[in-house]
Amino acid sequence: MSSSSTPNRRSFLAGGAAIAAVPALATVAGGAFAEAAAADDTLPDYAPIPPSALGPAVNAQGYFVGRLEKNLYWVTDGTYQAAFLTTKDGVVLFDAPPTIGGNLQRAIDQIASANGVSNKVTHIVYSHHHADHLGASSLFGRDVVRVGHTETKRLLARDNDPTRPVPDETFETRRTLRVGGERIDLAWHGTNHTPDNIYIHLPKHDTLILVDINLPGWVPFAGFNINEDVPGSIAAPAKALTYPWKHYIGGHMGRTGTRQDMVVYQQYVADLVDGVKKALVAVDPTPFFTKYGNNTWAAVKTYQDAQVDYAAAPVIKKYTGVLAAADVYTASTAFLILESVRLDSGVGSQVHP
Repeated sequence: MSSSSTPNRRSFLAGGAAIAAVPALATVAGGAFAEAAAADDTLPDYAPIPPSALGPAVNAQGYFVGRLEKNLYWVTDGTYQAAFLTTKDGVVLFDAPPTIGGNLQRAIDQIASANGVSNKVTHIVYSHHHADHLGASSLFGRDVVRVGHTETKRLLARDNDPTRPVPDETFETRRTLRVGGERIDLAWHGTNHTPDNIYIHLPKHDTLILVDINLPGWVPFAGFNINEDVPGSIAAPAKALTYPWKHYIGGHMGRTGTRQDMVVYQQYVADLVDGVKKALVAVDPTPFFTKYGNNTWAAVKTYQDAQVDYAAAPVIKKYTGVLAAADVYTASTAFLILESVRLDSGVGSQVHP
């Protein structure tokens, strides 16, 4: 698919959770999907995944659970991530991705049993309203305090999805949640991936949770992670780095992140922005509009494809072997950044004399 024909954001959101579930299902199925794919030699080849992008293997039930710091743990199915904090008064869960589903409670049970603590989830903190991160929330029943941004409550009320109960407690800009003697700092620093996506900081555990911004070790998903506010998303890593933290949960893929991962991701995006600005000057629209005449969309499509290729090619070359799937999704991310640089920043805009 060409970069400028990227499907709209809503079509991605509608199918994203189902698509993302496939890798986890393939793992549980013992590689049957991989064998079927291997038989189709018409599929494109991509660069090998750097070993540094891969996380720990999942168990026979399809999940991995590990300690981040002290009594804070993370869970992954290789494609999605959640985290939980055990306390003397119960468990605080951060997001509930449906692809992990019932394995969330199994992971909590595993840790609680090993450490002799309660396995009862008393709170769920919502990072943002998207179903692919909250669609298993209803598994924990109504006797749970759900906490999220005020906009999260509004959006979930609009969506009316029984798998994602609306938050019981909300905040506008900042909220310190205290459960069982533990401290969790919640903050909203403006729109980024969505209007309600928040920063979740656990200062005593050296951990920041910021979902759907940086996917450690990997380039963003198609269309720059389907970010609704591109300038806000570009600015988010710098805001994240103002917090003190060692461990990072990005919500996706099979490993946690570090501060260096955030720096590399920042540079990747900066390189794309720089490439897009150069493309807006360097790529001549004349041949495209000359060839296609009154077929305006054909002219615009091929012109923007050329701009995207100009911007993305050196970035793909630079980050192949550094960030996984640089050759898979960089072009679609470049297209969304191209549109933002044109429309949000006004770069390349010309006033007719």
